[in-house]
Amino acid sequence: MKGLAAGIGVVFLSPILIAGTGMMLASSADPVQSSGSFSSCLSDIDSDKVAEQVTKILDGASGKDVHVEGLDLPAEQVPNAATIVATGLSLDVPKKGQIIALATAMQESRLRNLGYGDRDSLGLFQQRPSQGWGSAQQIRDPVYASEQFYKHLLKVDGWQQMTVTQAAQAVQKSGLPDAYAQWESLATALQSAIAKTFPGAGDADGKDTNQGEKPSTGTTGCTPGQDGSGFGRIPEGSVPKGYSIPKDADPKARKAIEWAMHQLGTLYQWGGSCTNAHGPDPMGRCDCSSLMQQAYAHAGITLTRTTYTQVGEGRAVSPADLKPGDLVFSRGSAARPEHVGMYMGEGLVIEAPRTTKPVRITPIKDWDILAARRVL
Repeated sequence: MKGLAAGIGVVFLSPILIAGTGMMLASSADPVQSSGSFSSCLSDIDSDKVAEQVTKILDGASGKDVHVEGLDLPAEQVPNAATIVATGLSLDVPKKGQIIALATAMQESRLRNLGYGDRDSLGLFQQRPSQGWGSAQQIRDPVYASEQFYKHLLKVDGWQQMTVTQAAQAVQKSGLPDAYAQWESLATALQSAIAKTFPGAGDADGKDTNQGEKPSTGTTGCTPGQDGSGFGRIPEGSVPKGYSIPKDADPKARKAIEWAMHQLGTLYQWGGSCTNAHGPDPMGRCDCSSLMQQAYAHAGITLTRTTYTQVGEGRAVSPADLKPGDLVFSRGSAARPEHVGMYMGEGLVIEAPRTTKPVRITPIKDWDILAARRVL
């Protein structure tokens, strides 16, 4: 990997930096669009299309006939994204860290090397000279700014287990801490497309403990109304006012959700079978995976018994594209999660959380999703 880092530094970083510097000088005098929150939820990104368009830009296309969803000035934004990825590769930053950096720069500057910002904020990541990020000239250097972001990210304890939003916020300390999630799908597609253009960059993925994972936001990455926050505080064991199972839910998913809802308020029991949660025998109560197993059994679907095996059931889906009945996994790791719940639609999840707690409904914004599976 050190050889790769050196190669990237000579072969790729220098041309990108030279091109980026030219764009920086040219764009600094031009009007720049607002870097406010993007109005759409970028969850259905066509990764192959992104890769095709990114390759055109990196091969020298003007950008006039290039369209990348979410990027309004791809001829400027894609080279800046390439600089961020190349810098991450040169520092041996895992894939997830590069995605976090890209999502952060998208939110902060729309991947433009801005010469202005809130107070004295500047550059791709809107870093502030007054807060010790470096001089104004240094911060306007895309490579320097990227290095500084990565150095701060790598100092965050447990960043690889955090969602993109949590990790970005730990570095940036933004006044809009939930805004980074909306960019995760596009950042993932960009990282994948750009990394493939660097010789040997695939070797870096072997070091990435999150290799092969889907985007794992603590929410669906969309608006607050879709992350369960609109229901406010949900008393344990109750159905939030105004919730109903979505009309377009799969009939079997509807049956599974309805059955699980009948267990609301019953106490968690580790190892419990969930065959008589309201009965006197504690072992008839539910733990997280038996709740899933029995709910789907009543819908005619057979699931294995444990969280460790249920994460292999059905097929993987992106947390940004959940449907009612999908299983969502958290705690532990994507390969060996320690907790599972069922997505109910409307940004809500039903779960048997832990000892002393009842079966309950929680907003998906409170979940750090490691994996999601569709079993229908």
